[in-house]
Amino acid sequence: MSEPLIAVELTVWADPASVYVSLHGQDDHAFWLDAGPDARDGWSWVGAGVPETDPERVRRVACQQDAGEEWPAGPFRGGWVGWLGYDDAAERAGAPARFDERMPRQAWLRVSSFVAFDHRSRRAWAVGAPAEAEHLAAAVARIASPRPPAADVVGSRIADARDVPGEYAALIGRCRDAIRTGDAYQLCLTTRFSVTGAVDPVAAYLRLRALTPAHHGGLVRAGDVALASASPERFLEVAGGVVRTRPIKGTRPRGADPRADAALAEELRTNEKERAENVMIVDLMRNDLSRVSEPGSVGVDGLLEVESYPAVHQLVSTVSGRLVHETTVGDLLDAAFPAGSMTGAPKLSAMTILHELEGAPRGVFAGCFGWVGSDGALDLAMVIRSIVVHPDGAYVGAGGGITWRSDAAAEVAEVGIKARGPLAAIGASLPPGW
Repeated sequence: MSEPLIAVELTVWADPASVYVSLHGQDDHAFWLDAGPDARDGWSWVGAGVPETDPERVRRVACQQDAGEEWPAGPFRGGWVGWLGYDDAAERAGAPARFDERMPRQAWLRVSSFVAFDHRSRRAWAVGAPAEAEHLAAAVARIASPRPPAADVVGSRIADARDVPGEYAALIGRCRDAIRTGDAYQLCLTTRFSVTGAVDPVAAYLRLRALTPAHHGGLVRAGDVALASASPERFLEVAGGVVRTRPIKGTRPRGADPRADAALAEELRTNEKERAENVMIVDLMRNDLSRVSEPGSVGVDGLLEVESYPAVHQLVSTVSGRLVHETTVGDLLDAAFPAGSMTGAPKLSAMTILHELEGAPRGVFAGCFGWVGSDGALDLAMVIRSIVVHPDGAYVGAGGGITWRSDAAAEVAEVGIKARGPLAAIGASLPPGW
């Protein structure tokens, strides 16, 4: 039987970036779940783990029904850190799916030792079995270096695009055809930008978080595949029997000056197309969560709220419900994953149409990543604004929700806005036209 975990508080605040680079920068199975470089709230976690050979074990975990005993070191008390790809979830939901056999459909690390950082209180803890936690606390105390700078990008290459802008615009037209005939109300059409050659995932993530910091960022390394994400979208959170989701639909770039910036945010807030798109996904997520929630408990906690990030404004809503007793992680994923914000509605019809239009697997992109606690708590973010690093190079996925009111030129521009930051982090730029 494994020893229970303890939390040893560090005597001084340590920078999560320095801790990750110093302790795990060369590890092939390590993680850094990141609240952001200038976070004033939330938690970050840094550690390493052992590859989980039975991913179904994660799905069998019963979702947390109560918060349990008081624990100082945050909601994650050990369990698993990793990701779930889009295509496997689409197949489980009954949609046709393609797979890149070079990429794992999902990857989880079993985690029993890590450092937890509370950005609000500026306190940190080494977590592990008693001897391991003490050893880890001592190792962190020896780290004297300041936050590592994001490495400069030498040169810039043009990324390869799966679709040129004209092809993507034509696919938007086909989405509108499907909407006109009643086969869908909304379709989240995506594409991919790729580079070949060696990419250092740690350096890429340090640049990514500097360029586009986000409250649900992270770097997860699982062997020769790594996910570096600046995700702004929480997909699923479970705590004390309550499940929450915060879908994002609606994006605008930041303005060149405060007046222009405020105007763009207000235009996003009042745009009829964006509001309708967001509300459709809210209704879809209400339906998804109702499948595993107590009757009458699903509600909308926040609707059509603008959140601002360094590169974009986003339109965000929040839906929650109280989980039925004995709901497992697998039950919750079967009900809600893939996320409606990455499929469209109705979900199964949307996934089937997108399978035909996109003509390629999405892989890790449009999936989710984060942690699942052995106590049934979890926090998973959407894999968007992300880089997937693999032995042959790296790729960045991007897309947007298409409705009948969509303008092709505006949708093409939105894809470019979303992909530009992640590509810059790997020393690449968008192809002409994007």
